[in-house]
Amino acid sequence: MSQEPLTEETKRAAAMAATVSVEDLLDLAAPQHGYAQRIEQGGFFEVMPGFFHSARRETTSYILRRHDLFSNAAPLDLGNVRPLIPLNVDPPQHTKYRKILDPLFAPRRMDAIEDDLSERANRFIDGFIGRRECNFSKEYAEVFPASVFLGLFGLPWEELDSILEMRDGIMRPGAADDAVELDPDKRLAIQRQTGARIYDYFDEILEDRSARPQADMLTGFLTTEIDGERLSREEILDICFLFVMAGLDTVSDTLSCFYAFLARHPDHQRQIVANPAVIPGAVEEMLRWESPVPSGAPRIATEDTLVQDHRVPAGAIVQVSYGAANVDPSVFDDPFDVRFDRDANNHIAFGAGVHRCLGRHLARRELRVTLREWHRRIPDYGLKPGCEDLVYPPGLRSVKDLMLVW
Repeated sequence: MSQEPLTEETKRAAAMAATVSVEDLLDLAAPQHGYAQRIEQGGFFEVMPGFFHSARRETTSYILRRHDLFSNAAPLDLGNVRPLIPLNVDPPQHTKYRKILDPLFAPRRMDAIEDDLSERANRFIDGFIGRRECNFSKEYAEVFPASVFLGLFGLPWEELDSILEMRDGIMRPGAADDAVELDPDKRLAIQRQTGARIYDYFDEILEDRSARPQADMLTGFLTTEIDGERLSREEILDICFLFVMAGLDTVSDTLSCFYAFLARHPDHQRQIVANPAVIPGAVEEMLRWESPVPSGAPRIATEDTLVQDHRVPAGAIVQVSYGAANVDPSVFDDPFDVRFDRDANNHIAFGAGVHRCLGRHLARRELRVTLREWHRRIPDYGLKPGCEDLVYPPGLRSVKDLMLVW
């Protein structure tokens, strides 16, 4: 018996009836097929009452660009006592902050620190290259971005452990203790203790920079002004808090995802070794494919609105999936092919709209430098035998204890 073609009304009804669970959203080991399935099912879901999830690129872009309808000022209690700047503020305040901060992260500023990044990358590679193996997650991915942070803020190498401890206290408060990991109250207590430490730590450094300015970013925060207006001390502390939380961890996670992919795809390794000119394209393609920040910060609907025929009430939380949008076949030809020569790679791994990632130029530079220096010195590597089953913890996409050999 032949089947009647589905009407548009029937398709919409089927899409609205499709479901996505919280467990689906937390499955990050190989999420791309799940992303594609959500797009095929319609791309917009009410996961639970008052919590919506967007997978389609068109819908996600609409939500990200309509900050008037979907506010980024959703409260995040991660040990902070005020909104994180500029993440948790909307225009017009957000516009003021970006006018001050964007020039500090402009591409020409990244050009100026290229040699420093290379030196830092090689310092870590020096530490393990002779062993012919490393725990890439711990010995490079977690420490390299933190060391870059030291350079930007004019801090000595001796402060690396302190920066890592503060980052872990916010992003991984239960990493060393399963009892803490499974107890939200204990996690939050550690985050709040760490948050207080972050505020005190940077307040003391800012006090010193006020008296003795240096050629670093903290001094830039203190002295840069737009239309005669400077950042307040509290505003700078809120920016520093965000940097410790997002500026370090996201690049660490991205590096571990990149090298997990490359370790399992030696043909892609060889492309980089044979022609380092492909590195910028390789970075963009692996950002698209891996999407280490799988979802954007939660948005709050500011009024009742319709999204793909779903009624989204005022006050509802809307989560957008960068990862799903980056494999949407309406945007990318052959989205499941990882091609370093892909043209017009307009992924949204760094978000979109006014809240597009402030540090994207820095992140790209760190990733490019790593790929260049690593493949120059370690051109052939893979997963250590016995360590092929990779663990992707919940949260941002990252690989725990990525063991590499060469």
